Amino acid sequence: MNKTLAYLFACLALLALPAHAGDFSQRQDVADFIAEMHERNGFSNAELDAAFRLAHSIPAVLKAIRPPANPAIRSWQTYRGRFVEPKRIALGSRFWREHQTDFTAASQRYGVPEEIIAAIIGVETIYGSHMGRFTTFDALATLAFDYPPRAPLFRRELEALLLLARDEKRNVRDYKGSYAGALGLPQFLPSSLRNYAVDFDGDGRIDLAASPADAIGSVARFLAEHGWQSGQPIYLPARAEGDKVAEAIALGIEPKLQPADLAAYGISTDPAPTLPATLVDLISPNAATEYRLGFRNFYVITRYNKSSFYASAVADLAEALREAR
Repeated sequence: MNKTLAYLFACLALLALPAHAGDFSQRQDVADFIAEMHERNGFSNAELDAAFRLAHSIPAVLKAIRPPANPAIRSWQTYRGRFVEPKRIALGSRFWREHQTDFTAASQRYGVPEEIIAAIIGVETIYGSHMGRFTTFDALATLAFDYPPRAPLFRRELEALLLLARDEKRNVRDYKGSYAGALGLPQFLPSSLRNYAVDFDGDGRIDLAASPADAIGSVARFLAEHGWQSGQPIYLPARAEGDKVAEAIALGIEPKLQPADLAAYGISTDPAPTLPATLVDLISPNAATEYRLGFRNFYVITRYNKSSFYASAVADLAEALREAR
């Protein structure tokens, strides 16, 4: 690429950024946020102003958070293949074996199967291999002030990060994580870390990045707090056909279909379910749609990531890990 073209592409990239991108210190919306944090939480205006003067908007974060150009192109087969594959299964089996005592203790305390805990950590970070390198304060500030579609969510997470740093007596700029502000082995957002993380190794502090025990216990507690039903199934394979299948899917991800209603929606399973369920459609281009009936525990996994693809991948990786063990 010659220098002229490189210059033009650089200019276009800058034009694509939000107004004021890269400079938080002179923005009224940031000043308003600082004032709100001072009034609600007692933070020092000067301290927060100094943190924002060091922060910068990150174009890579905005690129990563934006939905795909064509959201209609979704493939369960491709998605599943990213997570249920030999490397992740091998690393997960080793991670589970190395931390067996913690897995057993977490499962017994919270009622969540060991393989589910292991699968979530595997899907999130490949057992710590990919925890993210973004400065969390900058990533959340970028999303809170330069990404309007989800700004309220990320302003709440930025507030949670500030509170977390105060709780832990750390510099708020010391945290590193994903482009969306998720932290540690299980990729907890700051609010989840404050609400659900536990000191499972008993060393007096919570460290989801360096303590596998804390990560294992925290994942189990998160699922338990969101309603995990010990000993109950996650899903059943299903068959679905007819005019009312779309109507069943439209009921949403929370289990609302009663067992007696399934036949009326053209849904059948073997064995017949005895619990309320949701119909999950796992679509792939140029392939038959795979259907599953998701139960309460399936729904609980979607509280971790609100995606039926995600919950299905966790369930399938958990099965693969259990078989490998």
